[in-house]
Amino acid sequence: MRRRLVGLLGCVALLVAVGACSRSKEGTKQAEGTDAGSSAQEARTAQVKLALNWVPEPEFGGFYAARETGAFKRHGLEVNILGGGAGVPVMQMVASGQVEFGIVAADDVLTARVRGVDVIPLFAVYQTSPHGIMVHASRGAKGIKDVLASGTIALEPGLPYAAYLKKKYGFDKVKVVPYDGGVARFVADKDFAQQCFITSEPIAARKQGADPTVFLVAEEGFNPYQAVVITRRELWKEQPERVKAFVAAVREGWSNYLENPDPANAVMAKLNTTMDAETFAAAAQAQKPLIETEETRARGLGTMSRERWETLGRQLVELGLIEKAPSVDEFLLPELTASASKTSP
Repeated sequence: MRRRLVGLLGCVALLVAVGACSRSKEGTKQAEGTDAGSSAQEARTAQVKLALNWVPEPEFGGFYAARETGAFKRHGLEVNILGGGAGVPVMQMVASGQVEFGIVAADDVLTARVRGVDVIPLFAVYQTSPHGIMVHASRGAKGIKDVLASGTIALEPGLPYAAYLKKKYGFDKVKVVPYDGGVARFVADKDFAQQCFITSEPIAARKQGADPTVFLVAEEGFNPYQAVVITRRELWKEQPERVKAFVAAVREGWSNYLENPDPANAVMAKLNTTMDAETFAAAAQAQKPLIETEETRARGLGTMSRERWETLGRQLVELGLIEKAPSVDEFLLPELTASASKTSP
């Protein structure tokens, strides 16, 4: 998952290869014509790179599905998907042109833009943030407010949503300790709560016999888009059709993944052997309602609204994480927002 401590998992890289066109067997002239067509097709195919901010897991399923179903190829793209991990500088990789596209969180986009990094968001996988707090069901908590009223909670320092919860409820009644990336202490200690990604820690805890209750941070009013595809504005200006093609292929890939995640899960399982098939399936199921919502059914998967971006900007300012929120008109592309409704599955 994202925002993990350095060293939990290694980086994984996947080269997505597009098969060459086959030679016709209906005669020399036809064969020559087919060869010419193949060469022309290869010439039109653009090779681009997509940098993930974590290792291959269901949160990236739609990108791998876009390859497995041929969506990238149909849109004239050969995509090299670079697996990520803790500390991988996706933002810098995109900003510097090392990769054409990358995956980050919405708050990362605003923070980067405040620093003068001209990146733009193209597609938001998670409409509802999968970040949450999990606690043992035996504690009877009704919400995050109850969780923060006693016991111990593990949180990674510097998380925007941790700052939001601290401002909203205070941490004076709970002991805050660093998040270590695992669930061993949670399983062993009934008074222990921790941050989680809904597709990861709760599933792992249940497999070890625990009974966690999960409260989404989004339900508390802090709901940034997650798994956001970004690119450089320069690329958008120079090659808008290529960017549009990438977004269209990604939307198609996510539509296919939500309908049938098994093929892409099988591919990712070979790249990330720390997760078994059962966990891949459970994670894919758990995240589905966070990706496919009433809004995406109306406007298309990956859709983004200026209202959501404006709200996030105000919240980051209130939390003291940025001094001034950048204008949404500076980075939200109406062309892609409009195209979402036209290509909605």
